[in-house]
Amino acid sequence: MKLQELVKNIGSISLSIVCLDSSSVLARDLDYHFIDLDNRENQITNVSNLRDVTPSDWAYEALQNLVERYGCVVGYPDMTYKGNRSLSRWEFAAGLNACLNNLERLIEQGSVTKEDLEKLKRLTREFQNELASLGAKITKLDERVAFLENHQFSTTTKLNGEIIFSLAGASQANNQMVLQNRVRLVLDSSFSGEDVLHTRLSSGNFIGFNSTANLEGYRSGIFSPQTALASSNGAGTGNNVGVDWIVYQGVIHLTPDTKLDTYVTGLAGSWNDFIPTVSPYFGDGGGGSGSLSLFSQQNPIYYIGGGSGAGFTLELGQSTTISLGYLAGPNPNIPTPGNGLTNGNYGLLGQINTHIGESFEIGFTYVNAYQAQGVPIFSNSNIGIESGAVGSPLANGLVINDIGNTIFDSRKVVNSYGLEFSFRTFQGLTLIAFGNYTNVNFVGDPNAGTGFTGTGEVWSYGAGLAFSDLGKEGALLGFFGGVQPYFGNVSTNQVYALEGYTTSAPVHIELFYKYPLNDNFSITPGFIWLSNPTQTINSNSQIIGVLRGTFKF
Repeated sequence: MKLQELVKNIGSISLSIVCLDSSSVLARDLDYHFIDLDNRENQITNVSNLRDVTPSDWAYEALQNLVERYGCVVGYPDMTYKGNRSLSRWEFAAGLNACLNNLERLIEQGSVTKEDLEKLKRLTREFQNELASLGAKITKLDERVAFLENHQFSTTTKLNGEIIFSLAGASQANNQMVLQNRVRLVLDSSFSGEDVLHTRLSSGNFIGFNSTANLEGYRSGIFSPQTALASSNGAGTGNNVGVDWIVYQGVIHLTPDTKLDTYVTGLAGSWNDFIPTVSPYFGDGGGGSGSLSLFSQQNPIYYIGGGSGAGFTLELGQSTTISLGYLAGPNPNIPTPGNGLTNGNYGLLGQINTHIGESFEIGFTYVNAYQAQGVPIFSNSNIGIESGAVGSPLANGLVINDIGNTIFDSRKVVNSYGLEFSFRTFQGLTLIAFGNYTNVNFVGDPNAGTGFTGTGEVWSYGAGLAFSDLGKEGALLGFFGGVQPYFGNVSTNQVYALEGYTTSAPVHIELFYKYPLNDNFSITPGFIWLSNPTQTINSNSQIIGVLRGTFKF
């Protein structure tokens, strides 16, 4: 048989699908990159492109020949070769097959010498059994793929899931240790390859801890949003299953360097769905992989507003984004006065975000919002709590005692300003920080003769350090300290309602360590210390201990 014919016969085996049976090393490692003729754009042309290869390596010249003369080696996606990694005969056969494919092209071009052909004949004879077996196993793989394609759930939809178990306890009186849960199942559907429709089913049973207030009208305490855990985000309290999030996102390419990321939500949209919050490692949208509390996940300004609406992020090259969005809730579907998309609660956000080099990112954010009576300032429509997501009850403009009586409430017009930045100081260490100032106008309800009037100023700030891959790849040690939203200055027509409150800053300290036991399960122990969760004169500090288990699939 002529060598060219031999090469063509063997070359019918494609390395791009060398996924053998579960006993083969190749079944677990698809990143060992020899050249793939169907994907030549990733091929390196010079051995110096491989970051972990130096001229002092004992096999440098051999590797140089494979790369520069025969074009057989691509390397790993991170431009490394990993020369110390063990190589099985199966992997060598796969690599040889890739080189044969490439040599076929070189033969046709007349670029291969007689000496090269003799070497190729010898290698082909030595590995002919492995190459034959490789072809047979790929044939079986083709049959398995065909079966899966014929029996798959959907050609456009993928199911993702997250289940959280949270064991937690709080130090103040009237709080018991609890075991709570939240389940999320997300159907992600794509129709063009550059769009995605998210439909989420959720259930949970999170109930917040009480905090002692020691004020007239209170028996034992009130719930403070400062005690809210990230896992409580959208969880509900009775393990009732329902659709709690519907979002459609797409991409419009304006120029080669400019694109528009579009966002439309029909239910429970949040700013962090499509706007960069500049909180790497800490923020994950209230999921089970970031920090423990809602406060440390992101700047509190992103909790002002939420619901149904639309927005976009304009990406200008690789460094700058401009975002704008409008969300209305919690009743955008009700057509009566005081509700709907434009006559009820709403939030309007604008943000500019920029990267300086590869390490520094900074964002400037503005939110204008309106909230009716009974709606907290930091409400974020998919937070399943009545007093807000973060901050003291007073900072949310809504104070309700433990027997359900409203102590402080009014309609609110909000203008909020935020600054966020992150800095990757060196490998594995990231610093994040934010600041937020919110001006609140209490407008009351002149038709009903209810609600407070006046003004208030809400302040919040915080910073955190994240140590990634500490102890194990995927692990995360996080430390966060800051001040949750609090009223620093309040002027109202009903001063009596503020008796017993203080303008002292409520400090928040948090420490956690996420440790992945495998690719699908992680545990996160940690604690949170709060100095003044109710922003009252007699409020005691609170310590919350948490052990979180997160399943992802």
